[in-house]
Amino acid sequence: MKNIYETGELFEQVQMNHLLGDGKIFPDSLPKRSLNEICNEFLVKKNDHSFNLNQFISENFDLPSPGLDNYRPDRTVSIEAHISSLWDMLTRKPDKAIPGCSLIPLPYPYVVPGGRFREIYYWDSYFTMLGLRESGRTDLIQHMVNNFAYLIDTIGYIPNGNRTYFLGRSQPPFFSLMIEMLQNLQEVLPSSNEEEVEPLVRYLPQLEKEHQFWMRGIDELHEPNTALHRVVKLSDGSVLNRYWDENNTPRPEAFQEDVMLSRQSKQKPEVLFRHLRAAAESGWDFSSRWFKDETFASIHTTDIIPVDLNCLLYHLETTLANIYLRSGNQMKSRHFLMCANQRKAAIKKYCWSDDRHFFFDYDFVEQTPKKHYTLAAAFPLFFELASPEQALAVEQILKHDFLKPGGMTTTLQASGQQWDAPNGWAPLQWVSYQGLLNYGLEDTAHNLKHNWLSIIQKFYLQTSRLTEKYNVLHANEAAGGEYPNQDGFGWTNGVYLAMKNSGNGDGTR
Repeated sequence: MKNIYETGELFEQVQMNHLLGDGKIFPDSLPKRSLNEICNEFLVKKNDHSFNLNQFISENFDLPSPGLDNYRPDRTVSIEAHISSLWDMLTRKPDKAIPGCSLIPLPYPYVVPGGRFREIYYWDSYFTMLGLRESGRTDLIQHMVNNFAYLIDTIGYIPNGNRTYFLGRSQPPFFSLMIEMLQNLQEVLPSSNEEEVEPLVRYLPQLEKEHQFWMRGIDELHEPNTALHRVVKLSDGSVLNRYWDENNTPRPEAFQEDVMLSRQSKQKPEVLFRHLRAAAESGWDFSSRWFKDETFASIHTTDIIPVDLNCLLYHLETTLANIYLRSGNQMKSRHFLMCANQRKAAIKKYCWSDDRHFFFDYDFVEQTPKKHYTLAAAFPLFFELASPEQALAVEQILKHDFLKPGGMTTTLQASGQQWDAPNGWAPLQWVSYQGLLNYGLEDTAHNLKHNWLSIIQKFYLQTSRLTEKYNVLHANEAAGGEYPNQDGFGWTNGVYLAMKNSGNGDGTR
C-alpha cells in the first residue's frame, strides 16, 4: 500500500464525511507510521461504539499546514515589493521521498502557486516564470525547467502536479514555451560557460517525449471519427487532440464531489469520472465549455477537441521543426513542420466559425462546433495562427462581450463554475493581451491591461493579498468552484509583473 488514497474504506469514510473540509487535505497528509498498520487498526476498531474517526486521523496522520500560514504581509509596501518577498515564501527545496507521502520528489527547487496548492503545477508554472523573469530570478526558471525535464524522463510526461494522485493526466503543454523563454534569456544574458548547449538543443529529447505523449495512439487510428488516448482522427483524416486521463475513478483530491455528482448524472460513473479528470487536465476545472447541456452532470470533456490545446501543440511542433532546422536535420524538421501545418489547417477548418466570427471547441462525436464562447479563442491569436481578418473578428467580440471593468471574463456563461463568468484568470488575460498585440490591436490590448492591473491593485490595497482569480464584472474577489479563492498566487504574481512591465506592441510572449 503506497498512498493514503489507496486505503479503501478509511479513505472513503474520511472523504465522504467531509471530515477535513477540503478534500485535498487527507491525500496530502503524512502517515505517522506504516499505512498497513494504520489500516489494520482502523478495520479492528471502526465498529467500536467509542471509536472516533476524527481522533483516529489526528493520532495517525500529520495534516499539511495551510499555505503561507506564517506569512504576514507588509501593508506598506508596493505590489512589486510584495511579490518579490513572496517568491521565497512560495519556493520549495528539493524533495526527499517519504513513505506513504503522495508528493513526487523533485531534484531542484521550485515555486508553488500558493494556498492549498502545495506542489508544482504544470501550466501554472509558465505564467509564474513570466514574473520570475521580471524579478531576475533566472535561477528558479532554470530549476523548474529542469524539474519538468526530470518528470518527462522518469514518468514519460509532465503530470498535472507532482503528486502521485495526479498520475494519469497532464495539463496544457507549455513546456515548449518554457524552453523558448530560457532560450531568449540566454540570448539576452549569455552564460559564462562557452561550451554550454543552448536550451533549444539541450531539451530536445524531452520536447520530443512530450510530443510522443500527446500523440500516443496515433498509429492505431485507422478509421475516421475515432479517438484513442489524446488523439482524434477526424472525418477528413486530420488528427487533432483532446484532453484525457488514464483513470476512470473519482479524483482522490475531490472524492466526495465526484461521487456526489455521479449520483446526479445519467452517465455511467466510470464515464463521468473520466470526463471530470480530463477537464482537470485542461486546467479549466470546471467550465460550461465542457458541458453538453446547462448542467455539470452533462460534462463530456473527452468528446471535445479544445482549440487552446491544439494551438499549444502547434507551438510544440513548430518548436521541434525549428530546433531540427538549426541542428541541420532537414528530414526531421520537414516532418514536424508538416505536422504543424496540418494541425493549423485543421484548427481553422474545425474550430473557426464563419457564421459566428470566432474560434470554438469542436465536438467530434456530434461532428459540430460547440456553442460556448470562451477565452480559448484568444489562443490562435497568441500563437499567430489566425488570419488578420479572423483576429479582427475575434477582437470585436472580445472587446464588446468579454472585456469587463476588471479584465476579460473567462466565458459568457454564468454557471457557478469557477472557469466561467464573471471570473477572470491571470493566464487568460496574458494570452488575450499578447494575442491582441500580435495583430496590432493595441487599443483593446491597452484597455485589457488597464482593467486587469486595476483590479489587482484595488484588491491589493484593500486586502494586501494577490489571489488565484478575480470577479472581473464587479471588480472584486471571485467565487465559485470546489474550493475558496486561494492566496499567493503564482500566476497572478507573474502576469501582473509581466503585463505591468510590457509596452504595447512589444510582442513579448
